[in-house]
Amino acid sequence: MNVIRLLAIRDTPLSADEVLAAVADRSAGGTTLFVGTVRDHDHGRPVTSLSYSAHPSAEAELRRVAEKVAADFALTALAAVHRVGDLRLGDAAVIVAAAAPHRDEAFQAARRLIDDLKKEVPIWKNQAFDDGTTEWVGACD
Repeated sequence: MNVIRLLAIRDTPLSADEVLAAVADRSAGGTTLFVGTVRDHDHGRPVTSLSYSAHPSAEAELRRVAEKVAADFALTALAAVHRVGDLRLGDAAVIVAAAAPHRDEAFQAARRLIDDLKKEVPIWKNQAFDDGTTEWVGACD
Protein backbone atom coordinates (compact mmCIF):
# COMPACT_ATOMS: atom_id res chain seq x y z
CA MET A 1 0.00 0.00 0.00
CA ASN A 2 1.23 3.50 -0.86
CA VAL A 3 2.07 5.61 2.20
CA ILE A 4 1.75 8.87 0.25
CA ARG A 5 -1.99 9.34 -0.05
CA LEU A 6 -2.44 12.94 -1.18
CA LEU A 7 -0.11 15.53 -2.68
CA ALA A 8 -1.36 18.63 -4.46
CA ILE A 9 -0.75 22.25 -5.27
CA ARG A 10 -4.10 23.96 -5.82
CA ASP A 11 -5.60 27.35 -6.56
CA THR A 12 -8.75 26.48 -4.60
CA PRO A 13 -9.37 26.51 -0.82
CA LEU A 14 -7.78 23.70 1.17
CA SER A 15 -9.65 21.32 3.46
CA ALA A 16 -8.22 19.90 6.67
CA ASP A 17 -11.02 17.32 6.58
CA GLU A 18 -9.86 16.10 3.17
CA VAL A 19 -6.26 15.76 4.36
CA LEU A 20 -7.29 13.95 7.55
CA ALA A 21 -9.47 11.57 5.53
CA ALA A 22 -6.55 10.87 3.19
CA VAL A 23 -4.30 9.72 6.05
CA ALA A 24 -6.96 7.84 8.01
CA ASP A 25 -5.70 4.34 8.68
CA ARG A 26 -6.83 1.72 11.20
CA SER A 27 -3.22 0.74 11.88
CA ALA A 28 -2.25 4.28 12.91
CA GLY A 29 -1.97 4.97 16.61
CA GLY A 30 -1.20 8.65 16.02
CA THR A 31 -2.07 11.22 13.39
CA THR A 32 -0.57 14.69 13.25
CA LEU A 33 -2.11 17.54 11.24
CA PHE A 34 -0.48 20.91 10.64
CA VAL A 35 -2.38 23.81 9.07
CA GLY A 36 -0.40 26.88 8.03
CA THR A 37 -2.61 29.96 7.77
CA VAL A 38 -2.22 33.50 6.48
CA ARG A 39 -1.49 35.73 9.47
CA ASP A 40 -2.07 39.47 9.81
CA HIS A 41 1.59 40.39 10.36
CA ASP A 42 5.14 39.47 9.45
CA HIS A 43 8.21 40.71 11.32
CA GLY A 44 6.06 43.26 13.16
CA ARG A 45 4.53 44.70 9.99
CA PRO A 46 0.78 44.47 9.32
CA VAL A 47 -0.01 42.19 6.34
CA THR A 48 -3.17 42.88 4.33
CA SER A 49 -3.00 40.02 1.81
CA LEU A 50 -0.68 37.64 0.06
CA SER A 51 -0.31 35.56 -3.04
CA TYR A 52 1.58 32.32 -3.60
CA SER A 53 3.18 31.32 -6.91
CA ALA A 54 4.66 27.94 -7.78
CA HIS A 55 7.25 26.87 -10.32
CA PRO A 56 5.98 24.24 -12.81
CA SER A 57 8.25 21.69 -11.08
CA ALA A 58 6.69 22.29 -7.65
CA GLU A 59 4.45 19.20 -7.60
CA ALA A 60 7.34 16.95 -8.64
CA GLU A 61 9.51 18.50 -5.92
CA LEU A 62 6.72 18.06 -3.38
CA ARG A 63 6.58 14.37 -4.33
CA ARG A 64 10.36 14.04 -3.96
CA VAL A 65 10.25 15.63 -0.49
CA ALA A 66 7.32 13.42 0.59
CA GLU A 67 9.01 10.26 -0.69
CA LYS A 68 12.11 11.09 1.34
CA VAL A 69 10.06 11.62 4.51
CA ALA A 70 8.12 8.41 3.85
CA ALA A 71 11.40 6.50 3.48
CA ASP A 72 12.85 7.91 6.70
CA PHE A 73 9.91 7.19 9.04
CA ALA A 74 7.71 4.18 9.81
CA LEU A 75 4.44 5.71 8.57
CA THR A 76 1.06 4.40 7.57
CA ALA A 77 0.11 7.52 5.60
CA LEU A 78 1.35 10.95 4.54
CA ALA A 79 -0.32 13.91 2.81
CA ALA A 80 0.43 17.51 1.85
CA VAL A 81 -1.47 20.21 -0.02
CA HIS A 82 -0.41 23.79 -0.73
CA ARG A 83 -2.46 26.65 -2.06
CA VAL A 84 -1.40 29.09 -4.76
CA GLY A 85 -3.02 32.31 -5.91
CA ASP A 86 -4.48 35.13 -3.86
CA LEU A 87 -5.25 34.33 -0.23
CA ARG A 88 -6.93 36.34 2.52
CA LEU A 89 -6.06 36.62 6.18
CA GLY A 90 -6.99 33.39 7.95
CA ASP A 91 -6.98 31.23 4.80
CA ALA A 92 -5.18 27.89 4.95
CA ALA A 93 -2.03 28.11 2.84
CA VAL A 94 -0.60 24.65 3.50
CA ILE A 95 -1.78 21.48 5.24
CA VAL A 96 0.33 18.43 6.00
CA ALA A 97 -0.52 15.26 7.87
CA ALA A 98 1.29 12.12 8.92
CA ALA A 99 -0.12 8.93 10.43
CA ALA A 100 2.02 6.29 12.11
CA PRO A 101 1.71 3.37 14.50
CA HIS A 102 3.03 5.65 17.28
CA ARG A 103 2.58 9.38 17.91
CA ASP A 104 6.27 10.29 18.03
CA GLU A 105 6.84 9.12 14.46
CA ALA A 106 3.75 11.01 13.30
CA PHE A 107 4.90 14.23 14.98
CA GLN A 108 8.46 13.94 13.65
CA ALA A 109 7.38 13.09 10.11
CA ALA A 110 4.85 15.93 9.90
CA ARG A 111 7.43 18.40 11.22
CA ARG A 112 10.02 17.20 8.73
CA LEU A 113 7.50 17.31 5.86
CA ILE A 114 6.50 20.94 6.48
CA ASP A 115 10.08 22.04 7.11
CA ASP A 116 11.42 20.36 3.97
CA LEU A 117 8.47 21.56 1.90
CA LYS A 118 9.23 25.14 2.93
CA LYS A 119 12.96 24.77 2.17
CA GLU A 120 12.90 22.71 -1.01
CA VAL A 121 9.64 23.10 -2.94
CA PRO A 122 9.71 26.12 -5.30
CA ILE A 123 6.72 28.05 -4.00
CA TRP A 124 7.07 31.79 -3.41
CA LYS A 125 5.02 34.24 -1.39
CA ASN A 126 4.31 37.85 -2.25
CA GLN A 127 2.87 39.65 0.75
CA ALA A 128 1.27 43.08 0.80
CA PHE A 129 1.62 45.35 3.81
CA ASP A 130 -0.76 48.04 5.03
CA ASP A 131 1.69 50.77 3.98
CA GLY A 132 1.28 49.74 0.32
CA THR A 133 4.64 47.96 -0.01
CA THR A 134 5.07 44.32 -1.03
CA GLU A 135 7.72 41.71 -0.39
CA TRP A 136 8.62 38.46 -2.12
CA VAL A 137 9.64 35.62 0.17
CA GLY A 138 11.65 32.77 -1.33
CA ALA A 139 10.02 30.00 0.70
CA CYS A 140 6.55 29.44 2.12
CA ASP A 141 5.79 30.54 5.66
